[in-house]
Amino acid sequence: MSEHHSFHHIYPWTKAPLIVSAPMRDVSGPALAAAVSAAGGLGFIAGGEDVSGLENKLSEAARLVAEHKARRGSPDDNSLLFHNSSSLPVGIGVINWGADFNVALPLIVKYRPCAVWLFAPSESASDQIPWVQQIREQTDGDVAIWVQVGNIEEACAAVAELQPDVLVLQGSDGGGHGLVRSASVLSLVPEMIDRLQTKFFDGSSNTVIPKIVAAGGLADGRGAAAAFTLGAEAIAMGTRFLASFEADIPKEYQQAIIEAKYGGANTVRSHVFDSARGTSQWPSKFEPRGVINRTYTEFIAGNTTEPDNYQRYHEALRNREQYGPNGRIDTLCGTSVGLVGEVLPAGEIVRKIARDTERILLTDRWSKL
Repeated sequence: MSEHHSFHHIYPWTKAPLIVSAPMRDVSGPALAAAVSAAGGLGFIAGGEDVSGLENKLSEAARLVAEHKARRGSPDDNSLLFHNSSSLPVGIGVINWGADFNVALPLIVKYRPCAVWLFAPSESASDQIPWVQQIREQTDGDVAIWVQVGNIEEACAAVAELQPDVLVLQGSDGGGHGLVRSASVLSLVPEMIDRLQTKFFDGSSNTVIPKIVAAGGLADGRGAAAAFTLGAEAIAMGTRFLASFEADIPKEYQQAIIEAKYGGANTVRSHVFDSARGTSQWPSKFEPRGVINRTYTEFIAGNTTEPDNYQRYHEALRNREQYGPNGRIDTLCGTSVGLVGEVLPAGEIVRKIARDTERILLTDRWSKL
């Protein structure tokens, strides 16, 4: 992608404003990704840090995409009719500190997802160089490179070392794992756009300027419109898609998302969730955000140790005990969780947010005339 084309030019089935579903670990499966893309968005499958099951997911995604394309009579599924290349109109996401490159690469070459979303290297962007080089070489550049970052330092390093096609700028309000030290999209997006223009686009550099996707705290048309106004070219959402019919999520988890309110006060980013789950291999600069629950409060109060917390968490998991504030099982989500009020089909979420975003931006445009 040597030229800065629109997303629609690159992904012909997509519609503007572009809504992207994030590759949420253990949540974003083929059904969610295919439904989002079929509605004119771009869906990502979670490869996570363990890509051993990725081939099954990609194979299922190919089957679902074919089904969606066959539904010519449905207005909900017409978008994928504009996709005619050999690549899959869904992407995959990998967590680089754990994902096995030698397992993932042949599958990327075989199935040709339209994009690979890289996140969380063990140390720095340098760790991701082999992924970028080999994916580009072995797919003839057909598979776009998306890189998620959470601050300006990370973003500049990614641009300089990886030259990604897309930068996903995740603000501090995002759910799941994110940087301990970050900023909201309100400052992260415009600051990075300014930095790209001054540092990388000065006429003397051959660096490709990546497209900007905003993420973190976005769950409705108002937040999306704000992100587009800041200069983002698409928005990515995770928390809103937790409450979709296609998400691979326990019903109890989904109900806790619907019931959660006041995300700024009632969620927290903390290593406690990782230690209880047994996912402490994450680099220390990343921590997960979730609903404040008994696992968190009892540990912070000094009423339990890490080993005890781990044991109680897994007992609760086996017994399918409560999610949410009164439970022990983590309810990972972003601060925007209070804006999520109902479970909807993923395609309807895409269309509704796109309509609301377009209406807000159009109203704002006319008000300035």
